[in-house]
Amino acid sequence: MNRRRPTLLAALTLTATAALTLSACGSDDDSPAKGEDKIAGADTGSSTPSASPSETVPDQGERPEIALPADVTYKFEWGKTGDAVKDAVLHDAEQRIRAVDMAIAEQDPLHKAYRFYSEGEAAAGSEKYIRDFVDHKARTTGVTRYYDESVNAKDDGTAALVYCEDQSKSFNRFLKTGKTDVTPVTKDSYVLYASTLRKNDKGVWVTERLVSERGNAKCQP
Repeated sequence: MNRRRPTLLAALTLTATAALTLSACGSDDDSPAKGEDKIAGADTGSSTPSASPSETVPDQGERPEIALPADVTYKFEWGKTGDAVKDAVLHDAEQRIRAVDMAIAEQDPLHKAYRFYSEGEAAAGSEKYIRDFVDHKARTTGVTRYYDESVNAKDDGTAALVYCEDQSKSFNRFLKTGKTDVTPVTKDSYVLYASTLRKNDKGVWVTERLVSERGNAKCQP
């Protein structure tokens, strides 16, 4: 494994979101770098997302608290759409990403936080992804950027989301040694993600399916 987020659901393809124009990239469903264990915590960067949908999300209710190590940071370049439904979709997708990293940091493949924001194939894929890190006694570190999002919300309470992930400053670290595996930046450092979400009876947009394509041309700098 040469990157911190290997493809989560390798058996699936991006055609799962054919209804959504693939104009974006990235997400968080890969496994630890080939044969390498890594832990989160590297470059935190000085810039922060300018208009994250999380800033305008409504009442959090009984949502799980997400607490991450100081060395695990993000740049969500997901601007506010002005549409309450789309902004809620983006917010909950962001929370799922953070929750998965928290489960990795806490070495808990069945962590309740990511399962709060995902179900079905997506939840099963995240569990496998997290177990890879646990098996390697590793976690994530560094700053991960998310950008070029495209969201399509439907009247039936479902939505499709496509976005890009930049892993060029995100790495894996061994838990026992504290060693960070700083790998070179390649086209595979950029990942296209496509997901389908559904609003559940708690009012949460849960991710039900998530597929990824590493090195996709749409996400290249």
